[in-house]
Amino acid sequence: MHNEVLVIGATGKTGRRVADRLKARGVPVREATRRSAIPFDWEDPDTWGEALSDIDAAYVAYSPDLAVPSAQGVIRDFVAAAEKAGLRRIVLLSERNEARAQACEKLLMESSLEWTILRPSWFMQNFSEGGFLDSVMSGEVSAPDSGAPEPWVDLEDVADVAVAALLEDGHKGEIYEITGPELLTWPQAVARIAKASGLDVRYRTITPAKFESTLVEAGFPAQDASFVASLVAEILDGKNASTADGLQRAIGRSPRNFAEFARDAQARGCWT
Repeated sequence: MHNEVLVIGATGKTGRRVADRLKARGVPVREATRRSAIPFDWEDPDTWGEALSDIDAAYVAYSPDLAVPSAQGVIRDFVAAAEKAGLRRIVLLSERNEARAQACEKLLMESSLEWTILRPSWFMQNFSEGGFLDSVMSGEVSAPDSGAPEPWVDLEDVADVAVAALLEDGHKGEIYEITGPELLTWPQAVARIAKASGLDVRYRTITPAKFESTLVEAGFPAQDASFVASLVAEILDGKNASTADGLQRAIGRSPRNFAEFARDAQARGCWT
């Protein structure tokens, strides 16, 4: 038997998968969103206390992003609130090779809490349920990449590590860099999607400025579009062009590859 686990961001891409896995194991889940029964809002610290009450472990996905300049102050206050509430264990979703995200990690590492950090690479699911789904369906995917390959990761693997760290001993103080098993350029990744889906979809590299204007056209506020465009270009500058063994160290199995993800996404009707 396990105590109730708090999942912050329970309707997000990772949070939803973590919550579903916990429920499948019979673990009670307190889903924390702005609209949940016990609401949680990162912008309203008054909501944090009730969400953290009588909770032993929590999965934390910060929105909008740990790289946002204001994130450090929010995470500092949240860690203090978690300590005050008596939380014991936190699993934090972070990012690979992102200095601002790692500054947020440090705040958790310096606390009295038992912590595990997840640093996944670029999500495969960004093509099937994220920001690039519409691009896939339109026939052209474009991003401000450097031409360097990426070790795309399947979110099912990330969720498996998160659940293990929440429920099992042996993950305290671990930083897990979680990637797929292979390096693929953006054109190669999109080609695998085209093959699995049967869609005529191609890839085109664009400048950060063009990517920003594309986001504005899609409805992003100008300031948000500027930040997202610069962040994506920074993430895709080649510094993450290597695989890591976080999944293997955490749960002892190999990660899924991109072709497996694409076949499964097509079977679920993601690109229909």
